[in-house]
Amino acid sequence: MTTAQPPQNIVAGFTPSPVEPLAHQLLATLAQHRMATTHQLHVLLRPDRTRQSVSQQLNTLRREHLVDFAVLPQAHRTRVWFLTPKAARLTRDWPALRGRPPYPIASGSAASLKTPHTLTVLRAHLAFVADARRGGDEHGHLDWTPEVSHAIGEGERVVADAVMHYTVTSGEHRRKLRAFVEVDRTTMSSERLAAKLIEYARLWSYEPPPMGRRRAAGPGWLRWYPVFPRVLFVLTGATPYVLNNRISDLQAMVAQHPLVGALAQQVPLGAAVLDSLEHQGPSGDVWVPLVGGQPQSWTRL
Repeated sequence: MTTAQPPQNIVAGFTPSPVEPLAHQLLATLAQHRMATTHQLHVLLRPDRTRQSVSQQLNTLRREHLVDFAVLPQAHRTRVWFLTPKAARLTRDWPALRGRPPYPIASGSAASLKTPHTLTVLRAHLAFVADARRGGDEHGHLDWTPEVSHAIGEGERVVADAVMHYTVTSGEHRRKLRAFVEVDRTTMSSERLAAKLIEYARLWSYEPPPMGRRRAAGPGWLRWYPVFPRVLFVLTGATPYVLNNRISDLQAMVAQHPLVGALAQQVPLGAAVLDSLEHQGPSGDVWVPLVGGQPQSWTRL
């Protein structure tokens, strides 16, 4: 499993309010993201404090039977933290988490089954968090929601690895952006990865059937988003040659599939390599537009 960490020179810009207790923020973060390492929680919640301050609070929560951890033997015995069933019940009605299904984990063994993908998705989130702090934008620990599901008709659903909310600030001007994020660790075939674009195109075009005498009010996604979120693919887990081929296959799907092509005319679509996001930042020219063209920032796709 790849466990490379983002650079340490993160400037504390838009960070969680210290007025809210760290214990509360840790529980909310683990409820939102399912699990995280001590390092990830430190960078996400208290980048201007010592790592020990986060570790001490986690150990206190563990003594209260609210969190537990699994150990990653392949990564210098890194601890991965998650909520206990008791804490999952406690947090499910918190305002910031309302509507978020509880995700209790019974044991460290159960946690380890989802650890590789979950931590990689969180790595992508941390890259955007670091970029937001450097640029003075707004993107915090609850602005990234993993495993978001939407109906696409015929009893089927598309599940995004994450939905991201991000506010670009420039003086008094604020631009709110949203994105569906797909994190690919090269564990599925390139064809299956590219087929994910068909699912998003179906979501974009899907109109729920009318209920009773009420007519459908346009596409179903309008229930959650004022504008259809852009679709971003983050790739890792293989050589640059393999990852470039997977990006080419995504571009081929846009060019060959009529519904995906129609989506691409209205919705920005891009792909980038996770290592590039961590070292150059998501605002760098690291995103390959799936409609073709030169790499650029995700905000300009």
